[in-house]
Amino acid sequence: MNTVERIRDALSRALSPQQIEVIDESGQHVGHKGHIPGKTTHVRVRIVADAFRGKNRIERHRMVNDLLAREIADGLHALAIEARPPDA
Repeated sequence: MNTVERIRDALSRALSPQQIEVIDESGQHVGHKGHIPGKTTHVRVRIVADAFRGKNRIERHRMVNDLLAREIADGLHALAIEARPPDA
């Protein structure tokens, strides 16, 4: 399982999202700090889940970051998060 698949799997298992999109943007950051050729270092997550209801943006981002702590520790340099509840 590659990094994008692991991220999608971890978020799907924990949050049961109605929508999830995990995009590897590493290729857009060649030459930038944190980019490692051949490794997924920059990812964008777009996720819609009931688990985010009643949570502010910071709380939603913390939830995602906590779930992906291992990926971050293993070299994920940048994580762009777009997290919202349905109908928001």
